[in-house]
Amino acid sequence: MTGDERTSEVEPALRSYGVSVESIDEGEPLDLTYMTAFPGREVHRGEIGRALNALIDRAEADAWDPVRVEGTVVRSPGDVLGTWHAEATWFEELIGYEISETEFSTRVLETLTHVDDGRVDAGDHS
Repeated sequence: MTGDERTSEVEPALRSYGVSVESIDEGEPLDLTYMTAFPGREVHRGEIGRALNALIDRAEADAWDPVRVEGTVVRSPGDVLGTWHAEATWFEELIGYEISETEFSTRVLETLTHVDDGRVDAGDHS
């Protein structure tokens, strides 16, 4: 399987997990923009989890080579709600049982930023 074949199925995999992909650039990093089903004031953490689980499952099946993932969450096209990212090494450590799912999730959530009225707020807003 070539690299192009390995990444060409990322978007359908994300969609199968209920992620409404707006755009995807499957290079390095993988730039993912998706429309939230929860257009409130904060990024819905469950949606981040679904996107990541789609990628983790593909990586575990040796169908995707982990790269840094940069996620942008939009309420509507051009209306950014927030951003997050996950490092390639985090996927590799998770798949290799070097870190737990909780540690992986914590690392990703620590990168989460919310865009509110033109300013970006970083950190936990639970």
